[in-house]
Amino acid sequence: MNRRFYSTALLLALLVGFFACEEGETPIQNSFDRGEMLENMAQNLIIPAYTDLQTRVGALESSAESFTQNPDVNSLQSLQAAWEAAYSSWQYANAYNFGPAGEEGIRRSLLEEVGTFPVSEEKIENAITGTANFNDFNRDARGFLAVEYLIFETGNSNATVVEAFASQNRKDFLLGAVADIERRVTEVLSAWNSGYASEFTQNRGTDVGSSTSMLYNEFVKSFESAKNFKLGLPLGRRPGQTQAEPQLVEAWYSGTSTTMLKEHLQAIERIWQGRGGQGQNGPGFREYLQSVEGGAALIEATEAQMTAVKAALEALPDSPPLSEQIQLAPEPADRLHTELQKQTRFYKSDMSSLLGISITFSSGDGD
Repeated sequence: MNRRFYSTALLLALLVGFFACEEGETPIQNSFDRGEMLENMAQNLIIPAYTDLQTRVGALESSAESFTQNPDVNSLQSLQAAWEAAYSSWQYANAYNFGPAGEEGIRRSLLEEVGTFPVSEEKIENAITGTANFNDFNRDARGFLAVEYLIFETGNSNATVVEAFASQNRKDFLLGAVADIERRVTEVLSAWNSGYASEFTQNRGTDVGSSTSMLYNEFVKSFESAKNFKLGLPLGRRPGQTQAEPQLVEAWYSGTSTTMLKEHLQAIERIWQGRGGQGQNGPGFREYLQSVEGGAALIEATEAQMTAVKAALEALPDSPPLSEQIQLAPEPADRLHTELQKQTRFYKSDMSSLLGISITFSSGDGD
């Protein structure tokens, strides 16, 4: 669609909605049931995502226990496979950082507590030789990526990693780090299953603090984290950077950065569509937009850009690791970052305007 035509159509739709609404109301909407959308999100996307994550983290914990009891290359490889499965599952849960997974007191969001990267090797090694504390402010010394550092360690052979686990302190830290992930994930899932799902689906407004607002903001925030930190940061595109820093990719030690990025973006698309991991179809943000003036035009523009993003994503090779690609042949990663940047306006600015939902976070992106 011609961008000038789309922009004019969107502006006219917004003006029609503005003058047709009483003060304080959202733009014109048909009979869209936000409660149905929230119910679909809770039952078909969020709870299943956390359930699968808990299962896979449980398997990770069992593999860690087996490895520390008998450290050898075979048990290490089993542990590495369990980590990859659990971290892949995490990509489908990391957009729901509200309610039980939100900030409370000194606790930050679940994403920050278990998904912070890059990690600090120095802090991890100091915790191993000293006293590990999984409740302090050193979030870059725990979580999935700290476990990854311990069991992959780029540049070392598996045999070298096994040798390092002759240290009981290292074994204890690994078990403690995995147990901490399991505890946090279980707490979130238990809360969803013990009443929060009902609270979430009944909070049907669009004001700040409503379920729709929290879901929408975390949807956009998760998309931007993929763009800004999984690609922009290692490419050297973030404010203050003067060059590429490939070592700052997600999942650097395991070399699975591209795989995790693809999983993350697929999870974002599922929220847009309201589609569960088992193929369940229900109302998502796409259907929500169909109920407002100008929504059809925005859906068309958004999905046209989504197609461009997918093409760029498919052109990004699975190997060598993303960090090496950024060093040696960064063009595909650059192209993907550009297409994701173009996608931002549709998810963020235009959706916010049409749905009448305020953006409550700052990405520092200038978008």
